[in-house]
Amino acid sequence: MKKILGYSDKISVRPGEEIAFKVSSLEGRAYDASIVRIIHGDNNPAGPGCRFEPVATAIDGRYDGRPQEALAGSYVTVPDHPLFAGLRSFTLQAMIWPTLPGQGAQSVISRWDEGRKAGFILGLDAAGCVALTIGDGSGKVATFGSGKPVLAREWYLAAASFDAATGTVTVHQVPQAVYGHIDDASTVTDRPGFAPGDAGGPLLIAAHPVGTVGTRLRTAGHFNGKIDSPAVSAVLLDPMGLEQVLTGRLPDAAAPALVARWDFGQGISGETVFDISPNRLHGQTVNMPVRAMKGYNWTGREMNWSRAPQEYGAIHFHDDDLYDCGWQTDFTLTVADGLKSGIYAARVRLDETSPGGVGEDYMPFVVRGPKTSASGGRPRARAAFLVPTASYMAYANEHMAFDGATTEVLAGRIPVLYPNDVFLAENRNFGGSCYDTHADGSGICFSSRLRPILNMRPDYQSWVGGIGSSLWQFNADTHITDWLEAQGFDFDCLTDEDLHYEGVGALDGYDVVMTGTHPEYHSTAMWDAMDAFKKRGGRLMYLGANGWYWRIAYHPTKPGVMEVRRNEDGIRAWAAEPGEYYHAFTGEYGGLWRRNGRPPQVMAGTGFTAQGFDICSYYRRQKDADDPRVAFIFDGVPDEIIGDFGLIGGGAAGLELDRADRLLGTPPNALLLASSENHTDIYLVVSEEILINYPGQGGHESPLVRADMLFYETAAGGAVFSTSSIAWAGSLSHNGYDNNVSRITGNVLRRFLDPTPF
Repeated sequence: MKKILGYSDKISVRPGEEIAFKVSSLEGRAYDASIVRIIHGDNNPAGPGCRFEPVATAIDGRYDGRPQEALAGSYVTVPDHPLFAGLRSFTLQAMIWPTLPGQGAQSVISRWDEGRKAGFILGLDAAGCVALTIGDGSGKVATFGSGKPVLAREWYLAAASFDAATGTVTVHQVPQAVYGHIDDASTVTDRPGFAPGDAGGPLLIAAHPVGTVGTRLRTAGHFNGKIDSPAVSAVLLDPMGLEQVLTGRLPDAAAPALVARWDFGQGISGETVFDISPNRLHGQTVNMPVRAMKGYNWTGREMNWSRAPQEYGAIHFHDDDLYDCGWQTDFTLTVADGLKSGIYAARVRLDETSPGGVGEDYMPFVVRGPKTSASGGRPRARAAFLVPTASYMAYANEHMAFDGATTEVLAGRIPVLYPNDVFLAENRNFGGSCYDTHADGSGICFSSRLRPILNMRPDYQSWVGGIGSSLWQFNADTHITDWLEAQGFDFDCLTDEDLHYEGVGALDGYDVVMTGTHPEYHSTAMWDAMDAFKKRGGRLMYLGANGWYWRIAYHPTKPGVMEVRRNEDGIRAWAAEPGEYYHAFTGEYGGLWRRNGRPPQVMAGTGFTAQGFDICSYYRRQKDADDPRVAFIFDGVPDEIIGDFGLIGGGAAGLELDRADRLLGTPPNALLLASSENHTDIYLVVSEEILINYPGQGGHESPLVRADMLFYETAAGGAVFSTSSIAWAGSLSHNGYDNNVSRITGNVLRRFLDPTPF
């Protein structure tokens, strides 16, 4: 099991800027910390091996260790207010859509003191019945349930009241859909013989407090499902009054007794939860529950929440949501002037460990080039490697080796589990990836980097891939940085977040941009920036596949979190509910860029066509390779077969493949230089290409299962070169970097660095 792990507050820094690191030594033991530059993260003995360059900094040294907790589970917190303390007779109510009823008690609205057992909790009891729990603060606690379990994924009005005059508790459970032979409506009254005591502290929605960890609340009883229109009234309400509160008001005579009625349809893109009562008791969401969710009153007349926010007044809460671990900082690095741009990591080690051990962790980050240089504002390097951090976040802490229903079929073998996989499977509080589902089966659409990401580590092996290196995302991209170092190319690194927040300005001064092996996730700002870079004459080297595939959104104010809505098409581990296809963060339609009218062929000339995860193949040279326009690419490369070797699956063409398609936007001037062939039947055509299911979609049968190497010039003197395979970079180091994959890549980069217009 892992004994130490951590994360940083930033993913990208420039010289002179600070980056903070937060570490949890799970056994509380002291550790050593240092900074290394990551050159190559693949430990395969057939290649260069893991390569790190130590960097002496002020953070080097020994630190006292301490365990730090990841407090998962989303909820809303509303600050304490005298109106809460003044409640005597009251009614609590909410529309609920539970997803895991009967799996433990769950809180919907609470104001509770766990130590004194004082206050109230409206929620579900362990049997899945709407229930009210009250405690008087002296040890007396009672729970009153409806006695009828609710159905999963159905809307109910859940309400409970306490009458201070008579000491009577009333619990209402009102289903919004009625099914024959199912009687789940209930109204129950009882007298506990005591009144709820004042709990003090905040009011919570979707959880109840049980303590603190530093300045953070420790919570329990997390509700799984949607909550809509929660309200607190300082008056007893009959069924008619409950219905009127749903409209945001009480009967005129009782209106002053409306303490709060929260409208989750307001401020959907933010974290504030608005109280529409005159008291304005606004709250804040914690751990990023999902907004822009269909409410109990959704009609289907509008699929875009921004056009009918009154029908999207629900928030989906989960007991495994996590945004920011909130750990305390252990050390802070100020990046030195003159530090070479590249991929770095803070390395922490316990005494007895060796590299790769469970007593070691790496916290990667990118050092960018300085903002200005002696050359008059241009970066010192003219080539930039765009580190696909959005894609890293999408796959962050994925559990597919354990949880994926089709993992063995996709890989064509039994997945190999590594220590980090086992640790994540046993510690679900570190959150999942956008390829996982929550405990209640709903898809994880948010991913944050403010937590340890254990599959974004040098030396990490993935279940993906067959023979050779099982690398995916981060480590696979170090095949490119290693090759650049070995070939002596000067380059800077920047991240997807830099491109998103700075736009095309992040690429100012660079003549060439190189992608990673799998730049799958792009925001609108990222897409537009790269398009603008191309249009002004920039040169793009697409060194991977399945790029520009999913549209994402970054949160407008919260750092380090992205959103993806997996809509009606594409290779996806889960699908969003109809009516929930628009991003909460931006209001943009989610899903594939192809379904948003921007197929990846428009950007790179090729787009996703097939995937398979057993072995990789090679390319066969095509007739366009003899065109004089691309003579520079094949200088010194007379070979017909390209890349029949490599660390990833034994070949340069594999894992995921892209193809050219004029109908999807491949430019008419593009040259098809080479295409892969002879893929196994584990490789299958992607679902968006299939209108009707029929046999013959495997690698031995379908002509769509191929990677197309492509080149084309752009109007402003620029050009694009696409390899169209995730495995391409794994072949760069073969035979001491002396091979046709390496030579082709080097020929392209040298010509792309030549300012002569194409």
